[in-house]
Amino acid sequence: MKKLGLDVLEMVVAVDEAGSFVRGAQAVHRSPSAVSMQIKSLEAVLGKPLFSRDTRNLTTTAEGKTLADYGRRMLAMREEAWASVVRPQIEGRVTIGVPDDYISSLLPQVLGKFAAAHPRVEVRVIGQPSSALVSMLKDNAIDLACLTKVRGVAGERIRFEPIIWAGSATRKVWEERPLPLAVFAHGSTARDHAVRALQRENIKFRMSYESPSFLGLLSMVDAGLAIAPLARCSIPRRLVRLSQAEGLPLLDDVEVVLARSARSRRPPCDYLAEQILAEWKE
Repeated sequence: MKKLGLDVLEMVVAVDEAGSFVRGAQAVHRSPSAVSMQIKSLEAVLGKPLFSRDTRNLTTTAEGKTLADYGRRMLAMREEAWASVVRPQIEGRVTIGVPDDYISSLLPQVLGKFAAAHPRVEVRVIGQPSSALVSMLKDNAIDLACLTKVRGVAGERIRFEPIIWAGSATRKVWEERPLPLAVFAHGSTARDHAVRALQRENIKFRMSYESPSFLGLLSMVDAGLAIAPLARCSIPRRLVRLSQAEGLPLLDDVEVVLARSARSRRPPCDYLAEQILAEWKE
Protein backbone atom coordinates (compact mmCIF):
# COMPACT_ATOMS: atom_id res chain seq x y z
CA MET A 1 0.00 0.00 0.00
CA LYS A 2 1.39 3.38 -1.01
CA LYS A 3 1.55 6.10 1.62
CA LEU A 4 1.13 9.83 1.14
CA GLY A 5 3.23 11.92 3.48
CA LEU A 6 1.56 15.07 4.74
CA ASP A 7 4.71 17.10 4.07
CA VAL A 8 4.59 16.16 0.38
CA LEU A 9 0.85 16.83 0.23
CA GLU A 10 1.52 20.25 1.72
CA MET A 11 3.93 20.93 -1.15
CA VAL A 12 1.35 19.84 -3.73
CA VAL A 13 -1.25 22.14 -2.18
CA ALA A 14 1.19 25.05 -2.01
CA VAL A 15 2.25 24.74 -5.66
CA ASP A 16 -1.38 24.35 -6.79
CA GLU A 17 -2.44 27.49 -4.92
CA ALA A 18 0.58 29.55 -5.95
CA GLY A 19 0.71 28.40 -9.57
CA SER A 20 4.48 28.28 -9.29
CA PHE A 21 7.16 26.03 -7.81
CA VAL A 22 9.09 29.08 -6.60
CA ARG A 23 6.17 30.69 -4.76
CA GLY A 24 4.90 27.32 -3.57
CA ALA A 25 8.32 26.57 -2.10
CA GLN A 26 8.30 29.93 -0.31
CA ALA A 27 4.94 29.06 1.25
CA VAL A 28 6.29 25.85 2.80
CA HIS A 29 9.73 27.32 3.58
CA ARG A 30 11.62 24.94 1.31
CA SER A 31 13.85 25.47 -1.71
CA PRO A 32 12.23 25.24 -5.18
CA SER A 33 14.56 22.39 -6.12
CA ALA A 34 13.55 20.38 -3.04
CA VAL A 35 9.85 20.88 -3.74
CA SER A 36 10.29 20.00 -7.43
CA MET A 37 12.21 16.83 -6.56
CA GLN A 38 9.63 15.67 -4.01
CA ILE A 39 6.75 16.23 -6.41
CA LYS A 40 8.56 14.49 -9.26
CA SER A 41 9.15 11.50 -6.98
CA LEU A 42 5.46 11.44 -6.09
CA GLU A 43 4.50 11.64 -9.77
CA ALA A 44 6.78 8.69 -10.50
CA VAL A 45 5.08 6.63 -7.78
CA LEU A 46 1.60 7.60 -8.95
CA GLY A 47 2.45 7.12 -12.60
CA LYS A 48 0.61 10.35 -13.44
CA PRO A 49 1.67 13.99 -13.77
CA LEU A 50 0.30 16.37 -11.16
CA PHE A 51 1.44 19.54 -12.92
CA SER A 52 1.89 20.51 -16.54
CA ARG A 53 4.96 22.67 -17.12
CA ASP A 54 6.14 24.81 -20.00
CA THR A 55 8.60 27.69 -20.26
CA ARG A 56 6.18 30.31 -18.90
CA ASN A 57 3.27 28.62 -17.17
CA LEU A 58 2.49 25.93 -14.65
CA THR A 59 -0.96 24.34 -14.55
CA THR A 60 -2.36 21.67 -12.27
CA THR A 61 -3.64 18.53 -13.99
CA ALA A 62 -6.99 16.94 -13.12
CA GLU A 63 -5.19 14.35 -11.00
CA GLY A 64 -3.21 17.11 -9.32
CA LYS A 65 -6.40 19.02 -8.48
CA THR A 66 -7.93 15.90 -6.96
CA LEU A 67 -4.86 15.23 -4.83
CA ALA A 68 -4.60 18.90 -3.78
CA ASP A 69 -8.25 18.88 -2.67
CA TYR A 70 -7.67 15.81 -0.52
CA GLY A 71 -4.46 17.37 0.75
CA ARG A 72 -6.23 20.51 1.92
CA ARG A 73 -8.72 18.45 3.91
CA MET A 74 -6.02 16.25 5.44
CA LEU A 75 -3.87 19.24 6.39
CA ALA A 76 -6.87 20.95 7.98
CA MET A 77 -7.51 17.82 10.04
CA ARG A 78 -3.88 17.80 11.13
CA GLU A 79 -4.20 21.40 12.35
CA GLU A 80 -7.43 20.60 14.14
CA ALA A 81 -5.98 17.51 15.81
CA TRP A 82 -2.87 19.38 16.95
CA ALA A 83 -4.84 22.30 18.34
CA SER A 84 -7.30 20.05 20.17
CA VAL A 85 -4.45 18.50 22.14
CA VAL A 86 -1.91 21.25 22.72
CA ARG A 87 -4.13 24.34 22.89
CA PRO A 88 -7.02 25.15 25.18
CA GLN A 89 -10.46 25.62 23.69
CA ILE A 90 -10.86 29.32 23.09
CA GLU A 91 -13.85 31.28 21.97
CA GLY A 92 -14.55 34.85 21.07
CA ARG A 93 -14.40 37.10 18.05
CA VAL A 94 -11.61 38.53 15.94
CA THR A 95 -12.05 41.33 13.42
CA ILE A 96 -9.30 41.52 10.83
CA GLY A 97 -8.84 44.11 8.10
CA VAL A 98 -7.18 43.19 4.80
CA PRO A 99 -6.98 45.01 1.43
CA ASP A 100 -9.02 43.36 -1.32
CA ASP A 101 -5.99 42.29 -3.33
CA TYR A 102 -4.59 40.32 -0.39
CA ILE A 103 -7.90 38.79 0.67
CA SER A 104 -8.34 36.44 -2.27
CA SER A 105 -4.73 35.36 -2.53
CA LEU A 106 -3.43 35.17 1.03
CA LEU A 107 -6.34 34.82 3.42
CA PRO A 108 -8.41 31.71 2.49
CA GLN A 109 -5.84 29.09 3.47
CA VAL A 110 -5.04 30.82 6.78
CA LEU A 111 -8.67 31.27 7.76
CA GLY A 112 -9.54 27.70 6.76
CA LYS A 113 -6.85 26.28 9.04
CA PHE A 114 -7.74 28.67 11.84
CA ALA A 115 -11.44 27.78 11.66
CA ALA A 116 -10.63 24.07 11.82
CA ALA A 117 -8.36 24.54 14.82
CA HIS A 118 -10.60 27.04 16.66
CA PRO A 119 -14.22 26.40 15.69
CA ARG A 120 -15.56 28.51 18.57
CA VAL A 121 -13.84 31.69 17.40
CA GLU A 122 -15.86 33.93 15.08
CA VAL A 123 -13.71 35.72 12.49
CA ARG A 124 -14.97 38.87 10.81
CA VAL A 125 -13.07 40.16 7.76
CA ILE A 126 -13.21 43.77 6.57
CA GLY A 127 -11.83 44.60 3.15
CA GLN A 128 -10.43 48.13 2.95
CA PRO A 129 -7.37 49.84 1.46
CA SER A 130 -4.30 49.91 3.67
CA SER A 131 -4.61 53.66 4.27
CA ALA A 132 -8.16 53.20 5.63
CA LEU A 133 -7.13 50.29 7.86
CA VAL A 134 -4.61 52.48 9.70
CA SER A 135 -7.32 54.72 11.15
CA MET A 136 -9.49 51.68 11.95
CA LEU A 137 -6.64 50.23 14.01
CA LYS A 138 -6.22 53.48 15.91
CA ASP A 139 -9.97 53.61 16.61
CA ASN A 140 -10.03 49.95 17.73
CA ALA A 141 -12.60 49.23 15.02
CA ILE A 142 -10.54 46.17 14.06
CA ASP A 143 -8.23 43.88 16.04
CA LEU A 144 -5.67 42.94 13.38
CA ALA A 145 -4.71 44.20 9.96
CA CYS A 146 -2.57 42.67 7.22
CA LEU A 147 -1.66 45.67 5.13
CA THR A 148 0.96 47.39 3.06
CA LYS A 149 3.18 49.35 5.41
CA VAL A 150 2.33 53.03 5.25
CA ARG A 151 3.24 56.03 7.33
CA GLY A 152 1.67 56.03 10.76
CA VAL A 153 1.44 52.29 11.33
CA ALA A 154 3.80 49.95 13.15
CA GLY A 155 3.60 46.23 12.62
CA GLU A 156 5.57 43.02 12.33
CA ARG A 157 6.99 42.42 8.90
CA ILE A 158 5.38 39.52 7.07
CA ARG A 159 7.14 39.74 3.72
CA PHE A 160 8.31 41.98 0.93
CA GLU A 161 5.82 41.54 -1.91
CA PRO A 162 6.84 42.34 -5.51
CA ILE A 163 4.62 44.73 -7.47
CA ILE A 164 4.26 43.61 -11.08
CA TRP A 165 2.54 45.01 -14.15
CA ALA A 166 -0.45 42.88 -15.17
CA GLY A 167 -2.03 42.91 -18.62
CA SER A 168 -4.54 41.07 -20.76
CA ALA A 169 -3.41 38.02 -22.73
CA THR A 170 -5.61 39.07 -25.67
CA ARG A 171 -4.63 42.70 -26.25
CA LYS A 172 -1.20 44.33 -26.02
CA VAL A 173 -2.47 47.54 -24.53
CA TRP A 174 0.95 48.13 -22.91
CA GLU A 175 2.25 49.20 -26.34
CA GLU A 176 -0.07 52.23 -26.39
CA ARG A 177 1.09 55.75 -25.55
CA PRO A 178 0.00 57.38 -23.41
CA LEU A 179 0.01 54.13 -21.46
CA PRO A 180 -3.47 53.41 -20.02
CA LEU A 181 -3.36 52.53 -16.33
CA ALA A 182 -5.87 50.99 -13.94
CA VAL A 183 -4.84 51.95 -10.42
CA PHE A 184 -6.11 52.08 -6.87
CA ALA A 185 -7.23 55.43 -5.44
CA HIS A 186 -4.84 58.01 -4.00
CA GLY A 187 -2.95 56.65 -1.00
CA SER A 188 -2.07 53.36 -2.70
CA THR A 189 1.62 52.47 -2.42
CA ALA A 190 1.48 50.39 -5.61
CA ARG A 191 0.02 53.38 -7.46
CA ASP A 192 2.76 55.68 -6.16
CA HIS A 193 5.48 53.20 -7.17
CA ALA A 194 4.02 52.91 -10.68
CA VAL A 195 3.75 56.65 -11.23
CA ARG A 196 7.29 57.30 -10.03
CA ALA A 197 8.73 54.50 -12.17
CA LEU A 198 6.98 55.72 -15.32
CA GLN A 199 8.02 59.32 -14.72
CA ARG A 200 11.60 58.20 -14.13
CA GLU A 201 11.62 56.44 -17.53
CA ASN A 202 9.81 59.34 -19.27
CA ILE A 203 6.93 57.07 -20.28
CA LYS A 204 3.73 59.00 -20.89
CA PHE A 205 0.65 57.55 -19.23
CA ARG A 206 -2.98 58.28 -18.46
CA MET A 207 -5.22 57.17 -15.63
CA SER A 208 -7.76 55.08 -17.48
CA TYR A 209 -9.42 53.77 -14.31
CA GLU A 210 -9.12 54.69 -10.64
CA SER A 211 -10.94 52.78 -7.93
CA PRO A 212 -10.51 51.27 -4.45
CA SER A 213 -11.98 48.06 -5.89
CA PHE A 214 -9.57 45.28 -6.80
CA LEU A 215 -12.23 43.57 -8.92
CA GLY A 216 -12.71 46.83 -10.81
CA LEU A 217 -9.04 46.92 -11.72
CA LEU A 218 -9.13 43.30 -12.84
CA SER A 219 -12.14 44.00 -15.05
CA MET A 220 -10.28 46.76 -16.88
CA VAL A 221 -7.21 44.58 -17.34
CA ASP A 222 -9.28 41.58 -18.46
CA ALA A 223 -10.97 43.75 -21.08
CA GLY A 224 -7.59 44.86 -22.45
CA LEU A 225 -8.32 48.51 -21.65
CA ALA A 226 -5.42 49.11 -19.26
CA ILE A 227 -2.55 47.53 -17.38
CA ALA A 228 -2.36 47.56 -13.59
CA PRO A 229 0.46 47.52 -11.02
CA LEU A 230 -0.56 44.70 -8.69
CA ALA A 231 0.92 42.65 -5.86
CA ARG A 232 2.36 39.51 -7.42
CA CYS A 233 0.40 37.25 -5.06
CA SER A 234 -2.90 38.73 -6.27
CA ILE A 235 -2.44 38.40 -10.04
CA PRO A 236 -4.76 35.73 -11.52
CA ARG A 237 -3.12 33.13 -13.75
CA ARG A 238 -5.16 34.25 -16.75
CA LEU A 239 -3.35 37.61 -16.86
CA VAL A 240 0.07 38.28 -18.37
CA ARG A 241 2.87 39.40 -16.07
CA LEU A 242 4.74 42.18 -17.81
CA SER A 243 8.35 43.25 -17.38
CA GLN A 244 11.17 45.19 -18.99
CA ALA A 245 10.88 42.87 -21.98
CA GLU A 246 7.61 44.67 -22.79
CA GLY A 247 9.21 48.10 -22.31
CA LEU A 248 7.93 48.67 -18.79
CA PRO A 249 10.00 49.77 -15.78
CA LEU A 250 10.64 47.56 -12.79
CA LEU A 251 8.57 48.45 -9.72
CA ASP A 252 9.70 48.58 -6.10
CA ASP A 253 8.47 45.93 -3.68
CA VAL A 254 6.02 46.78 -0.92
CA GLU A 255 6.37 45.69 2.69
CA VAL A 256 3.42 43.71 4.06
CA VAL A 257 3.02 43.90 7.84
CA LEU A 258 0.73 42.54 10.53
CA ALA A 259 -0.49 45.34 12.79
CA ARG A 260 -2.59 45.11 15.95
CA SER A 261 -4.92 47.48 17.75
CA ALA A 262 -4.71 48.22 21.47
CA ARG A 263 -7.67 45.94 22.21
CA SER A 264 -6.22 42.88 20.46
CA ARG A 265 -4.26 41.51 23.44
CA ARG A 266 -6.43 38.46 23.98
CA PRO A 267 -6.07 34.76 23.04
CA PRO A 268 -8.24 34.62 19.86
CA CYS A 269 -6.28 37.50 18.34
CA ASP A 270 -2.96 36.06 19.50
CA TYR A 271 -3.65 32.69 17.85
CA LEU A 272 -4.82 34.20 14.56
CA ALA A 273 -1.80 36.50 14.45
CA GLU A 274 0.43 33.49 15.09
CA GLN A 275 -1.26 31.55 12.27
CA ILE A 276 -0.85 34.43 9.81
CA LEU A 277 2.83 34.87 10.58
CA ALA A 278 3.46 31.13 10.33
CA GLU A 279 1.76 30.89 6.93
CA TRP A 280 2.88 34.10 5.25
CA LYS A 281 6.17 35.15 6.73
CA GLU A 282 9.20 34.78 4.50
